Amino acid sequence: MPAGLDLFSFRPRGTVRGAVLTLVFTGVLATAAATGSLPRQESAEAAQRPVPSPAPSDATVDSAALSRAAAAAMADGKSGKKAAEEFVSRSGDRWGAVYDKKEYAEFEQALDGSYTGVGLSAGRSGTGGVRVTRVHAGGPADRAGIRTGDALVAVDGHPVDGLSVSEVVSSLRGDGVPGSTVVLRVERGRAAWTQTLRRARLTMDPVTVRRLDDGAVLIRVAAFTKGAGARVREAVRAAPAGAGVLLDLRGNSGGLVEEAAVAASAFLDGGLVATYDVRGEERAVYAEGGGDTGRPLVALVDGGTMSAAELLTGALQDRGRAVTVGSRTFGKGSVQMPSALPDGSVAELTVGHYRTPAGHAVDGRGITPDLSVGERAEERARTVLSGLGGAS
Repeated sequence: MPAGLDLFSFRPRGTVRGAVLTLVFTGVLATAAATGSLPRQESAEAAQRPVPSPAPSDATVDSAALSRAAAAAMADGKSGKKAAEEFVSRSGDRWGAVYDKKEYAEFEQALDGSYTGVGLSAGRSGTGGVRVTRVHAGGPADRAGIRTGDALVAVDGHPVDGLSVSEVVSSLRGDGVPGSTVVLRVERGRAAWTQTLRRARLTMDPVTVRRLDDGAVLIRVAAFTKGAGARVREAVRAAPAGAGVLLDLRGNSGGLVEEAAVAASAFLDGGLVATYDVRGEERAVYAEGGGDTGRPLVALVDGGTMSAAELLTGALQDRGRAVTVGSRTFGKGSVQMPSALPDGSVAELTVGHYRTPAGHAVDGRGITPDLSVGERAEERARTVLSGLGGAS
């Protein structure tokens, strides 16, 4: 389980040669999802470049058989979606999932960085409970005075003890309808209270930039939604000459692979970003040329750094472009392909995995940073950046 699970997490998806792909980093049904395109098809030259062998795949599901099972259930007057969920569950596909039309529409809307919720991120505390790890500024939770570090004890009267963080997230999001309410039981130290929040449509700013006291530039990327990659590239271009960059990917819930590749292009002069396979067919993602290859760069990661953010981390680390600091990343690199079912629901089924430029599999393993740091990771990262000559 990651250090923090965003209630507006993203599941990136990409289109290459007509195939719609998803790099899955969480099996949480209730979190938002983003979908989009991989950067481009490989050129003839690139397609001939050797790529590492694919990582072992999860069990795969026969999409035609799945569709037949759903249709048979509907013919018997039963739920096609439920039949599909049972089929996927029995298949052994750890990250396979089935979504109804409304859920999938919500995922599509998350492309633009918007979501319906109360504006919280949740994670497992050191004592095993569920705590608030982030509060969306101006959101319902923020206006109600809920703070980072508060403990979530119950949702709608149901204790969260024994529930996974994903189940808590699902309860918080509910049906995803703006204006609907959810009742939280919250503890802070010895204080405890019940708070009713009204869900709202919220927009997340995925990229924030600020100048540090020593002259370095901190670029924090919360998720790779539409335009996030270009924002990173613009921030690097606008940074003063000689100023180092601290790229903060902690808690980054992933997003569009295309956007992660654009972000990689800010620091690389073209070349390989990642390889992936679709039912055994090997493909690759490349950065565009013209990036800033000389500016000192440190990437800050943690257990909440997922999927597309891991793809970027792996590219910068393997190619020697950045020093990575923090803790092991989440480890989610499953490629999935959506399949439409007879009742209009959508099943996302695992078809392969992605790997870093050096051929390291990410799924189930994560990325170990060059410098493993627990507490005060940002402080250590800034020290490393300064040592690289990143202060101005």
